[in-house]
Amino acid sequence: MTTGPSAMAQAPAATNPFLQEFNTAFKVPPFAEIRAEHFLPAFEEGIRQQQQRIGAITMQRSVPTFENTVAALEKSGDLLRNVSAVFFNLTSANTNPDLEGISRQIAPKMAQNSDDIYLNPALFHRVKTVYEKRNALQLTPEQHRLLEKTYKAFVRSGANLDAAKQARMREINKETSLLTVKFGQHLLAETNQFELIVDNEADLAGLPASLKTAAAISAKEAGQEGKWRFTLHNASVMPFLQYSANRPLREKMYKAYINRCNNNDERDNKEIAGRLASLRAEKAGMLGYASHADFVLEENMAKTPAQANDLLNRLWEAALPVAKNEAAEMQQVMDREGKGEKLEAWDWSYYADKVRKEKYNYDAEELRPYFQLENVREGVFAVAKKLYGITFTQLKNIPVYQEDVVAYEVNEANGDHIGVIYMDFFPRGSKRGGAWMTSYRKQATENGKRVAPVVSIVCNFTKPAGDQPALLTPDEVETFFHEFGHALHGLLSNVRYETLSGTSVPRDFVELPSQIMEHWAFEPEVLKMYAKHYKTGEQLPASLVKKMDDASKFNQGFVTVEYLAASLLDMQYHTLAPGEKVDPLQFEKHQMDKLGLIPQIAPRYRSTYFQHIFAGGYSAGYYSYIWSEVLDSDAFAAFKETGNIFDPATANSFRKNVLEKGGTAEPMDLYKAFRMRAPEVKFLLKNRGLEK
Repeated sequence: MTTGPSAMAQAPAATNPFLQEFNTAFKVPPFAEIRAEHFLPAFEEGIRQQQQRIGAITMQRSVPTFENTVAALEKSGDLLRNVSAVFFNLTSANTNPDLEGISRQIAPKMAQNSDDIYLNPALFHRVKTVYEKRNALQLTPEQHRLLEKTYKAFVRSGANLDAAKQARMREINKETSLLTVKFGQHLLAETNQFELIVDNEADLAGLPASLKTAAAISAKEAGQEGKWRFTLHNASVMPFLQYSANRPLREKMYKAYINRCNNNDERDNKEIAGRLASLRAEKAGMLGYASHADFVLEENMAKTPAQANDLLNRLWEAALPVAKNEAAEMQQVMDREGKGEKLEAWDWSYYADKVRKEKYNYDAEELRPYFQLENVREGVFAVAKKLYGITFTQLKNIPVYQEDVVAYEVNEANGDHIGVIYMDFFPRGSKRGGAWMTSYRKQATENGKRVAPVVSIVCNFTKPAGDQPALLTPDEVETFFHEFGHALHGLLSNVRYETLSGTSVPRDFVELPSQIMEHWAFEPEVLKMYAKHYKTGEQLPASLVKKMDDASKFNQGFVTVEYLAASLLDMQYHTLAPGEKVDPLQFEKHQMDKLGLIPQIAPRYRSTYFQHIFAGGYSAGYYSYIWSEVLDSDAFAAFKETGNIFDPATANSFRKNVLEKGGTAEPMDLYKAFRMRAPEVKFLLKNRGLEK
């Protein structure tokens, strides 16, 4: 995508790619033709078209029916969905100042458009009329589900409120939309701003050669040739904390990481976090809910904050003692070193690695040479083929939004086209941190024909360094399988309505397809498919596989506790009562003290950089990863119980009952159709080593 000084100019409709059909292979976005100046006019035209179509729905004299009201509303925003998909994916994966400026402009416009739909009394009257006679209509289960979801969307957006409260709702939505944009932009800028420059090679003691090479290349690119540069991107900061023998530098890196957007400057997020929590509580109260969490969880599998907290607290009680034992083991190692040092948070990864090596003679760096990115990718594809019979073919001449991005066509075993998947693997300053899956076009059915999806997985993996290819850590391999599971959910969707397509499911169910894929990553049978030394082609030795397996439950106290601390913090922010306000730092400390969190562990995400809940759509939903882990652990057990992790009947059932169904039924009903019973938590506890 090209940009330039005239980015904010208005592009004529004749030259705006969004205002005409995409003339590309598989009708993917023509990224090379899209300029920043095209977005605002396309957004405005999309909003105009949607409001015009809604006007046509409300002005018709015919009796409201599913087709002339609900289905018509479903199709009203086609252009707006199209431009939104491209724009918001680019602002996450390849942003620039022009796009960030447009984000701040478009956020209130999008909020207003949503309010103009859901607070439209004439439109709500028609939807409500159809909803009230739903049982007398001959609707398919999917139509019934869409009708129910549409009606609830109006009610949950304030359609039943009086005029004064609706006006206040509009104000809240507008302010919230801007604050979430600012939160994310602050975090990206803060992450990009920090750098640790090392000019004395002695200060690199303990670091693996791969990390030193990457840091030297990074320094050269930043105009610091002959030095080493480390950043707060995970591929840099996490291995630094794990391997650096320089304790003061570990402390500096760690403190920079956990104090992102907490430095009382123009990128500070404390006030934004507190304000968002307060606005959400106020909105929930206006709609008749005790809290934002009550509002959110009503539509999730958990249903209530109490049920979500019950699971979190049960796991907390099991994990905290394990984490304390892990801390004690590390302190023993420090005591033997005789330096008189006490374990601190910036020591955890470093000494955990020492204990791991001592107990299991296992070093994750030993595995890197066997996890070349391209081989891992072929392994992921091979697993998908063995499970579902699908194939992946690289598309060489298809538009991409950045030169590192690669695209593949996905086909059924019989050659039928399924969709297109983009893969974007490496960190850059224009990309936010983390990893995610997204869609440029969701699957739907039009005129009896399946509309093929276009999806993308975006990661921040270790880049190639010098003449060495991209070699992944075991954690990065697991992340690849995870995001690919999300992609399968989007690709294999087979529903009629886009609103119910693919990953359009409750937050605490959406992680099932992603997390179940992680289970295949390190199965010995799967490792044989892809784990080959990048130089010699030698298979990953069985001795290393055994070491990895033996050490797989090591440090699970820490991993579980840091995750649960963030999940419980999220729930506490979003069970605030309407009118209740908090100081984020004091609030966070109080909640962690109440839980008994040990000082050597911080929540995985602290308030000022908790993007999932303050800018990523997971408010009152971060618990969903562990909720879904109950499901994925139980679901993978179904494969294991057959004696074949690729059992065709089990794979077909998972595809038909989960992956293809999207949000067309209640998640628990979909799960039970696959498993023939409700999930059991024992498999999760066993997998995490929290219960024998």
